[in-house]
Amino acid sequence: EVQLQASGGGLVQAGGSLRLSCAASGFTFDDYVIGWFRQAPGKERGGVGCISSSDGSTHYADSVKGRFTMSSDNAKNTVYLQMNLLKPEDTAVYYCAADVGEQAHCAGTAPYAIDYWGKGTQVTVSS
Repeated sequence: EVQLQASGGGLVQAGGSLRLSCAASGFTFDDYVIGWFRQAPGKERGGVGCISSSDGSTHYADSVKGRFTMSSDNAKNTVYLQMNLLKPEDTAVYYCAADVGEQAHCAGTAPYAIDYWGKGTQVTVSS
């Protein structure tokens, strides 16, 4: 059974940092892309960024560029989202999603296709 588990959310003051993790199981962690998404109350879910295993490339939404960094640890089947200089507008439920297989690739700041979604983790940034 394929599972994605996002964790690491919490409450932080503006200007602070959090590191989210997306732990994957049930598929071979070599050909994949992982996308991070977020959804704030009353808003649509939007892409935060995408990381590709094929070349390690990363792509970020303009709203987080320069503040958020994605990385992967294939030995741990885990992708990370390091979030620095957090702002109240970053408050949202954060989700990770995976596209798996040789065809997997990022299209802009999100996976071209999504095979699996993980449950979200709440990030709250206080002013």
